[in-house]
Amino acid sequence: MATQNLCPECQQEMEWEGGEYICQSCQLHFKKFMYCPKCNSELEKLVACGAASYFCNSCNELVSRSKARVEFQRL
Repeated sequence: MATQNLCPECQQEMEWEGGEYICQSCQLHFKKFMYCPKCNSELEKLVACGAASYFCNSCNELVSRSKARVEFQRL
């Protein structure tokens, strides 16, 4: 199942382009942040062998992408 990255303004699917997300409908640019569901600290993205994992430095544990809180911030 593909992860949906919906625009916070219009709820349309955004496209990944040049290191940021772009909503073609609104013409707005966003950066994606992931936060720990336990402590709300920003998660560190770890990439190895093509797979991404998320780590909370405050809780000192791995966090599933499905459990992380996702927030898009407008650029």
